[in-house]
Amino acid sequence: MAAADPPGAGDLSQLAENLLHRLQENFQALTEKITLRMEEMGERIDDLEKHVADLMTEAGIENTDEELRH
Repeated sequence: MAAADPPGAGDLSQLAENLLHRLQENFQALTEKITLRMEEMGERIDDLEKHVADLMTEAGIENTDEELRH
């Protein structure tokens, strides 16, 4: 702490640094959670597309995967 700093300035600086560090950790955890959920949703959508295509085949409807996406 420099001589011109008021008393407690170092404490305030440390408090702000700790807060920013916690926010960064929370943001990182949330980012990982969202990424995992998006991957799970992508897998579910792929499964759904496959099941719809299978049902259409069973029903005798001829569509390609590309046509299903439109």
